[in-house]
Amino acid sequence: MKRKLILCLMWCATGFAAFAQTKSNKIEFTEYTLLNGLHVILHQDNSTPNVAVSVLYHVGSKNEVKGRTGFAHFFEHLMFEGTENIERGQYMNMVQAAGGSLNANTSFDRTYYYELLPSNQLALGLWMEAERMVGAKVDEVGVETQRKVVQEEKRMRVDNQPYGTILENTFGLAYTEHPYKITPIGTFEDLNNAKIEEFRDFYKTFYVPNNATLSIAGDINIDDTKKLIEQYFAKIPKGTQEIPRPNIVEPAQTEERRKVVYDNIQLPAVIQAYHIPAQGTEDHYALSMLTTLLSGGKSARMPKAIVDKQQKAVAALSIPFPTEDPGLFLTYAIANMGVDVKDLEAAVDAEIELVKKELINEREFQKLRNQMESQFVQQNSTVAGRAENLANYHVYYGDANLINNEIDRYMKVTKEDIQRVANKYLTKNNRVVLHYLPKSAQQSN
Repeated sequence: MKRKLILCLMWCATGFAAFAQTKSNKIEFTEYTLLNGLHVILHQDNSTPNVAVSVLYHVGSKNEVKGRTGFAHFFEHLMFEGTENIERGQYMNMVQAAGGSLNANTSFDRTYYYELLPSNQLALGLWMEAERMVGAKVDEVGVETQRKVVQEEKRMRVDNQPYGTILENTFGLAYTEHPYKITPIGTFEDLNNAKIEEFRDFYKTFYVPNNATLSIAGDINIDDTKKLIEQYFAKIPKGTQEIPRPNIVEPAQTEERRKVVYDNIQLPAVIQAYHIPAQGTEDHYALSMLTTLLSGGKSARMPKAIVDKQQKAVAALSIPFPTEDPGLFLTYAIANMGVDVKDLEAAVDAEIELVKKELINEREFQKLRNQMESQFVQQNSTVAGRAENLANYHVYYGDANLINNEIDRYMKVTKEDIQRVANKYLTKNNRVVLHYLPKSAQQSN
């Protein structure tokens, strides 16, 4: 149950965290832009005979319009249907037959596709991504098929999953104006009401070269790869429609909001969400280190105090959602058997207050810095990780080289900075609180 909850909470944030390498392991890369607007990033690593081919489209659920939610996530599925030259249902089979694997994910801010292939199959990966970009099948058969797939996914992963609606309820309560109030999976009603012309317009608007970053990492030759990219992508026409970028600013929250959710669960849970700045801001780095301090491993403050020592919870964690616009810092805890949800909330609050009042000691701070550096190295230990991070840094920060030097921004964070952001953002007036209770409690109330 604990593992499933963690996966649920991290679902929308998949791919959203930016990581870097230490200076001693600098990642070399080449980047350029085709005439049609497609940005290309190439990283050569000939240590193993495999390659990651990825395309990041700068479109997520925040680009959707009211009444038509879930489109970006829907297209994550739809664009595996096939193309004019790839038969319906054969996309995955072709990659797997070549000895590779593939997947995709959608967040509030992006849609990301990738193939992991033997390096001698690079051309296959490029051709397939070019096919998806220029001629994905957006027809009645594919739309109706994927409508059913997405609806079943929502039933399994959200509606009928214990604690599965946490993100849906938390973001819906925390945001009143910004599109983040609707999670990427959207609603049944919006997808059912959408017409085929609306899906086609969405495809023509967002899945175009000038809204995409092609990032390749692995056993490649840079010059040869450039020729293949020219062959497959250069003739794809640039999109002709303006790409909408929402500029809605969420009003500052001035008082705490609360909600009780009765779910098909046995153990109550407490979820708190605080509004925080967008990724890449100075305070974002301090808040990222704060969450590692609170829940970065079994010896971190929340699990050590609330789970091990007090035994008030079976799980206690914090998660900051790194988003392009101002996001949320979540804490959540699942109560131990017999523990009242109010007592659990008080225990979580106590850990937050401790960070606010007492400066962390030097030993704990050095451990925290070491953890951050270790995370960076681990996340860039694969060609897949490097390809994704290079694309993220380019799209979100306009600087792919942050894959090498963003670690410096974390190392500039002081103990005082961590205490300061805790006091600035983790306040009751700036948060929403949800109590998840068993349905049996609703009947007794």
